[in-house]
Amino acid sequence: MACSVGVDGGNGCVSSRSFPVPLALVLSCSVSFTLSLIHPLPFTLSRALSLSLSLFLSLSPDKDIIYICPFSGALKGKVFITNYRLYFKSADADPAVTLDVPLGAIGRVEKMGGASSRGENSYGLDITCKDMRNLRFALKQEGHSRRDIFDILFKYAFPLSHGLLLFAYLSQEKFEENGWSVYKPMEEFRRQGLPNDKWRVTFINANYELCDTYPTILVVPFKATEEDLRKVCTFRSRGRIPVLSWIHRENQAVICRCSQPLVGMSGKRNKDDERYLDLIREANGTAKLTIYDARPSVNAVANKATGGGYEGDDAYQNAELVFLDIHNIHVMRESLKKLKDIVYPNVEESHWLSSLESTHWLEHIKLVISGAIQVADKISGGNSVVVHCSDGWDRTAQLTSLAMLMLDSHYRTLRGFQVLLEKEWIGFGHKFANRIGHGDKNHADQDRSPIFVQFIDCVWQMTKQFPTAFEFNERLLVTILDHLFSCRFGTFLYNCERARDTNLRSKTVSLWSLVNSDLSFYQNPFYTPESNRVLYPVASMRHLELWVTYYIRWNPRIRQQQSPVEQRYIELLALRDEYLKKLEELQLSDSSPNSSHLSNSSTPNAASPTQHITHLHTPF
Repeated sequence: MACSVGVDGGNGCVSSRSFPVPLALVLSCSVSFTLSLIHPLPFTLSRALSLSLSLFLSLSPDKDIIYICPFSGALKGKVFITNYRLYFKSADADPAVTLDVPLGAIGRVEKMGGASSRGENSYGLDITCKDMRNLRFALKQEGHSRRDIFDILFKYAFPLSHGLLLFAYLSQEKFEENGWSVYKPMEEFRRQGLPNDKWRVTFINANYELCDTYPTILVVPFKATEEDLRKVCTFRSRGRIPVLSWIHRENQAVICRCSQPLVGMSGKRNKDDERYLDLIREANGTAKLTIYDARPSVNAVANKATGGGYEGDDAYQNAELVFLDIHNIHVMRESLKKLKDIVYPNVEESHWLSSLESTHWLEHIKLVISGAIQVADKISGGNSVVVHCSDGWDRTAQLTSLAMLMLDSHYRTLRGFQVLLEKEWIGFGHKFANRIGHGDKNHADQDRSPIFVQFIDCVWQMTKQFPTAFEFNERLLVTILDHLFSCRFGTFLYNCERARDTNLRSKTVSLWSLVNSDLSFYQNPFYTPESNRVLYPVASMRHLELWVTYYIRWNPRIRQQQSPVEQRYIELLALRDEYLKKLEELQLSDSSPNSSHLSNSSTPNAASPTQHITHLHTPF
């Protein structure tokens, strides 16, 4: 049986594609999946096709594959593999069971059993995914039937490990909106009222010479010279000096972010660094600058052994240091692993509360939110703060962005939230490539950690506590996490601005292109704009919940139902749209020549249909 050949744009649609030259691509499905060209093409064209096409690989009928479904048992069916996704559809189950897994979400592919294995369905493949699920497929043992499907999966799930491009560079998707235009640093700083007489914009990092993991445009104290910045750079880990993230329009208190000072075991001091922090303090007349160190104090002390450390009272006399006790990337990775163990494939029912507690996941969520509340509260009180962890790209990003979300309602809008992620996470160098492992086969890499997932969980907790304060809904948060892994878009690729290809924006599509082309899909119907409201979520274990609709969404027994209130509200909005459409039709009919006598007889004060439209609202 010959296989279909199609183009996978990553959007779930695989379509045939015609070419100006006679072409037939045939994939042999007799296990070997060999690719042959009936009409040979020049090397350049065949290579281009191999890079840009998703080749639809289908197992032949006499080579059944069995999906060992943890919920429905062993299911025979067909599996299709493109360079973007793995798709399985059961043959006998009614309704059919399907799997749709972006290859970027695969973290590990292993062979299960051997040629001499005994027992039903003991020979096949184990697939570990990054999105809280595992897959197991069984094949017949004769003729090494799994070898080729294993090789293909391994090659396209980990393209960087095989010298291939990530799928984002191959995607041919087109959208109405250009998501790359969402964030423009100077526009965002102007929105905040910057620059001003206390803070200035510097381009000292235009060529990444000051700090190779920072963005090119930075805001620093007005009184700090370029030479001051260079001197401070030598005393901060990775050269990540304190720079402004956000300023309060009324009291001018600021959130600055940076990395740890290089104090070391000998307790080194740097007068330039001490003076620089004093300039931050003086910018709005703060009595004492508060430095929030995200780490537990014992970790900060231990970092002295590797040349790091913290700001001591003797050196920074006009500052107070507060440790927030948030653990490192390794603790968070193990915590999420434990959470996965109790929610997939089956939820641990008998000791659910104690099992959940043993993962410490919600405890970590609590500490992150609690730390961000402290930052936001200080700023509201008119005191400037500096936030750092070790290198300033993990816990620091969590704290600054959550505090900004609490303080600034702009970031709670759909487009404002996109700006927040672009600015605090992507621009300031969160190590997405290392933490997620895009296209990399090294699943045991100690740099992997769910820091960004944890941040999005914290945002979800806030949306639950303030259901009318956010313009976006839960669907946006899930979409962001799905495409954090998928490699369908260029948004979350690489570790920092410098590491990103200068042509990334022209060669890949932004996730925001997808989102902004269908904003209504991600809108919260209960959203009520409140420009000056500061949100203070309750960071108590009694008020935090496990995000079931994300972590346990693969379990069909956990029904993801829309609330009746939300469903009714959406129905009312649809009804309103229907009435508006009818009103517009009446307006058009009234403006036709046959009805001109009606318009002449209308009184000057009569409200026109368009006037009614502007005031028509559906009350809730």
